Amino acid sequence: MRISCDIHTHTLFSRHAYSTVEEDVWAAADQDFELLGVTDHFSDMLFEEQTLKNFQFFTNLDVWPRSWHGVRLLRGCEVDIVDGQGNLFGHDVRVDRQISDTPMRERSLKELVFDHCDYAIASVHNRTFTRDASPAQNAQMYIHALEDPKVLVLGHVGRSHVDFELDPVLEAARDMGKLIEINESSLAGHNRERSLEPCTHVAERCAELGCKVSFGSDAHICTDVGRYLKVKRLLESIDFPQALVACSDAEALLGAMGRAGFDASA
Repeated sequence: MRISCDIHTHTLFSRHAYSTVEEDVWAAADQDFELLGVTDHFSDMLFEEQTLKNFQFFTNLDVWPRSWHGVRLLRGCEVDIVDGQGNLFGHDVRVDRQISDTPMRERSLKELVFDHCDYAIASVHNRTFTRDASPAQNAQMYIHALEDPKVLVLGHVGRSHVDFELDPVLEAARDMGKLIEINESSLAGHNRERSLEPCTHVAERCAELGCKVSFGSDAHICTDVGRYLKVKRLLESIDFPQALVACSDAEALLGAMGRAGFDASA
């Protein structure tokens, strides 16, 4: 099983993570990874007040080099799914002033952040809104999130413990060219006992339905970037097809992005 792209990592800007962007890049380079995606949290976990000023670190991602220490660098975010309709964080936060307080055309905070991201990972962290919904309704929630043009990946669905109909979501992801994440952090530490079985089931159905998967270490410190021992063990245990691993190398990942309508030249 070859994986040389890690497209779910965090930096200090996630507030509960501990490394800089360059430290994450160095960690990827040290392991001969070809591509790194940095995806800090875009979520109400970070701040009590949801303003452009608090999330301005996303609006300057353009200063990052595209290649750093020999690693292709993508600019992303991990955005929370916030309701049963599959809406994404920031969709209802209106912004009409720049960070300098200069007036600007009113837009949503989500639009402003997404403008600077190559892609987004959509994840459920607070599943309260899913508990009174049926599995079919929760499946539609995930599908609607996938329909956002900037969402490339559904994050850690095996760890979120949302009760949903799996096959319709995987079929929709496959048909849209989007990716389902197999997440190293979901298989480690306190997550492992509850997450191994659902993560294995997700991977098995992806293989059977022909849905491509992405890899994310979900690293919150640089020493975890590119670590995929547990994901490797899981995928190899079920003979998962290498052809469905979108993160096998940079060419495969960028090709998958291009086929899904993303700018593969990013």
